[in-house]
Amino acid sequence: MLAFEMFAKFSHMTSTPARIRIDTLAPEFTLAAAHWAQRLQLPQHGEADFALALGVDGLELRDLGPQAPGPVRVDFVSGALAHRRLFGGGAGQMIAKAVGLQPGVRPFVLDATAGLGRDAFVLAELGCEVTMIERQPIVAALLEDGLLRAQLDHEVAKIAARMKLLSGDAIRWMKAWTKPPPQVIYLDPMFPHRDKSALVKKEMRLFRPLVGDDDDAPALLAAALMLASHRVVVKRARKAPAIVGPQPGYVLEGKSSRYDIYPKQSLKADIRKTT
Repeated sequence: MLAFEMFAKFSHMTSTPARIRIDTLAPEFTLAAAHWAQRLQLPQHGEADFALALGVDGLELRDLGPQAPGPVRVDFVSGALAHRRLFGGGAGQMIAKAVGLQPGVRPFVLDATAGLGRDAFVLAELGCEVTMIERQPIVAALLEDGLLRAQLDHEVAKIAARMKLLSGDAIRWMKAWTKPPPQVIYLDPMFPHRDKSALVKKEMRLFRPLVGDDDDAPALLAAALMLASHRVVVKRARKAPAIVGPQPGYVLEGKSSRYDIYPKQSLKADIRKTT
């Protein structure tokens, strides 16, 4: 399947798919660029709307249009995630409460809409084993590159070791799941973010032409409810409606977002002990 056909499939959009090429930011990355070009079936030359570029900071996505924002890459080692790792509030964070972290309890979490992996990283940093699924191939490539770089950092490698990445459609993965089911499935379907920060606006401008909205969110929720053994957690904008389907059992609400929680059974201390 050609890359542009993949984008038409994964973005749920009817307009012409975005044109993407592979760029090399320094000569020493020529071989790596050729590898990614072959793997993703992307050109290395010609007109494009976006570039997946390789440089000393890893793989990054660049908007090539006028007044473009800066590049986006996955960075688990420095920046915002490093600050959150050091000063983020630990198990008192709302996401930790949403997935059911308790003393001695760290559930196995399936993050079925991984994106740039930030929430998965927070949960892994708190001690959860996290499997991520990302269906958009460019985003999955950024996430894979970020994980590989994290594994080389002595402070973050132990956290990254608790994170596993699967690429492809989450609904298909969940319906075909043959391993012991995840105790918690975490969903963060794409929605219009209201966060005013420049980082969020930059990422939305870059990703929305590629990803679009998750119009299949009801089917995603249904598949998650069938698979999860203990609960499904859905992150939403604070004022956004719940996903069409069963109503959540309860809600945790913050300033700009909330967590809709669909409990199936209690998370008990014997399901996953911390070490």
